[in-house]
Amino acid sequence: MASTASDSRALARLQDDPYLRPYAHILAARLARSRQAEDRITGGRGLEAFAQGHWHFGLHREPDRWVLREWAPNATGIRMISEATGWRESDDFRFAPGGSPGTWELSAPPSSLHHGMLYRLRLTWPGGGGDRIPSYARRVVQDQSTLIFNAQVWDPPAPYVWAHGNPPPGEAPLIYECHVGMAQEREGIGTYDEFTDRILPMIAKAGYNTLQIMAVMEHPYYGSFGYQVSNFFAVSSRFGTPEEFKRLVDSAHGLGMRVIMDLVHSHAASNEVEGLGRFDGTRHQFFHDGGRGEHPAWGSLCFDYGKPEVLHFLLSNCRYWMDEFRVDGFRFDGVTSMLYHHHGLGPAFTSYDGYFDGSVDEDAWVYLALANRLIHQIKPGSITVAEDVSGMPGLAAPQQDGGCGFDYRLAMGIPDCWFRLAKETRDEDWDLGTLWHELTNRRRDERTISYVESHDQALVGGKSMIFQLMDDAMYHSMRCEDTDLRVDRGMALHKMMRLATLGTAAFGYLNFMGNEFGHPEWIDFPREGNNWSYHHARRQWRLASAPELRYRFLAQFDRSLMRLAADGGFLGRTVPRLLGLRAGEKVLAFERDGLFFVLNFHPDRSLADFALEVPPGSYDLVMNTDDCAFGGQGRIAPGQRFFTAPISDGNTVRHCLRLYLPARTAAVLAMRSPGMSSSK
Repeated sequence: MASTASDSRALARLQDDPYLRPYAHILAARLARSRQAEDRITGGRGLEAFAQGHWHFGLHREPDRWVLREWAPNATGIRMISEATGWRESDDFRFAPGGSPGTWELSAPPSSLHHGMLYRLRLTWPGGGGDRIPSYARRVVQDQSTLIFNAQVWDPPAPYVWAHGNPPPGEAPLIYECHVGMAQEREGIGTYDEFTDRILPMIAKAGYNTLQIMAVMEHPYYGSFGYQVSNFFAVSSRFGTPEEFKRLVDSAHGLGMRVIMDLVHSHAASNEVEGLGRFDGTRHQFFHDGGRGEHPAWGSLCFDYGKPEVLHFLLSNCRYWMDEFRVDGFRFDGVTSMLYHHHGLGPAFTSYDGYFDGSVDEDAWVYLALANRLIHQIKPGSITVAEDVSGMPGLAAPQQDGGCGFDYRLAMGIPDCWFRLAKETRDEDWDLGTLWHELTNRRRDERTISYVESHDQALVGGKSMIFQLMDDAMYHSMRCEDTDLRVDRGMALHKMMRLATLGTAAFGYLNFMGNEFGHPEWIDFPREGNNWSYHHARRQWRLASAPELRYRFLAQFDRSLMRLAADGGFLGRTVPRLLGLRAGEKVLAFERDGLFFVLNFHPDRSLADFALEVPPGSYDLVMNTDDCAFGGQGRIAPGQRFFTAPISDGNTVRHCLRLYLPARTAAVLAMRSPGMSSSK
């Protein structure tokens, strides 16, 4: 893919930012490098033709045989051992050298393997050998008594029949981040079928249009939250079968929701038998050799993105999930760790020098650019989201504009800001100027996803936002008749935080499963330190529907919030316009596509006659957080209509609304169009 004349125009767009102009040569080099890499690895055939390793490698049933291919350049021999061989080596299942250097191939009669059979590979290499799970294995299961992992022949008698197509792109993503294993009420591991039948309808009813599923790729340690992947082409068998996962995706599509999954290409589990660690006897087959190949914080292995074979493996993995399971895109995990030789550990990224000072792994940037290019070629309208805390410029800019090509990046500074305020600052000392900056601080050429909290904030050692606000009052004061100032404060701020975050979100919004109704406490997977308990690895959905508890009010508020976003249509269409920021009164007001948001964060000062300057006309109150339906005190009468009044101060006439703003309350008003019906 040769460089084109459009490259200079693309770079000119990025260089509209004066802070980027000194680094124009680096931006140009990155763009050229990604194009050169595509030409080099594809030989001009294109990325879609290149990224088909999953159809060549791994186990496949052909009309007259089974064939299993592997890439293991350091191996001196490979045999399949299985239930069919009594787990002993047999020359009938010996691999022969393949058609290209470093590849091996086994051909076996069609009757020699059958659906459900367990198997693995036994490799030898200079000076040693060991058992391995095939690198392209599509099904890996663990024996619950021995805890040993094996590959499993997966050849069901009838293929899954898809009932629904992928929903069309277009809507701004309202993302529901979820984990299938911890989605059930009981203490234990949930299944794909349980999620499909019980959880999906609730998510659709709540108004979310995009499902982001964690921990789909097989991982040996459940407590890793799915981020220590061992088998990149295998659907995690903890939760069910590949067909059951397909039914989940298909059912979500039938409910109008798009499905993206967490893609962990930032590192791999160091496991050797069930993972890729020392697969062919060397550490440098898939990963960097020496210290560079080991992640200093995660204990995992770091891919060598400069090797064509690694690019083939990872790009094929992207295509596999789209081909086989019809997912609509990916949230790329750990992008910061990928992008920098220091993995983002230490630097504060307070200047642009940190993005261009030689600490960037340029091969990783190229891989991410190629992955985005491939994904959007396979399925135009796919969604790719980057989890990057560093703020790397251009990461979520279109490739035609010189960027890396992600559709969105997570606005990771927003939850950090909310939690700093909640944990470290007295309510009366909240700096609304800093808050407004964090809520709206984004590059104009990049689209972002805003959120108050994801799964990250509530992992063991942390707290969900509701628990941060209320602490142990959640245990004894969440009944509707209870009175507790901590609960009143937590309920009020929980709603205001979400309204402010959604109202200022540029292009999308994210919520983690259960946080919409204030799911209590934290997330903790079974481990030795908690006596292998599942108590904190589940979701207590009954709390959100119990009529005697306040959680239902937060759930109702969240449903109304999603309707506001869907009906208002402001995400991705306009930017928030600051109308007023009154530090002393703790009032923040802004306008968004004809909706006017007014938030009074003051802990105890209500404003009886707050003047808000707006265009002349009449305005309807469309939402207020103090509504009794949302667990508020009902200090603002619902369904009100307001009319502007002129205020003259010399030569200037301003048109203002006069509003009653109780403490810790937010309101949303919509300007009434001429001829608009009075019914709400």
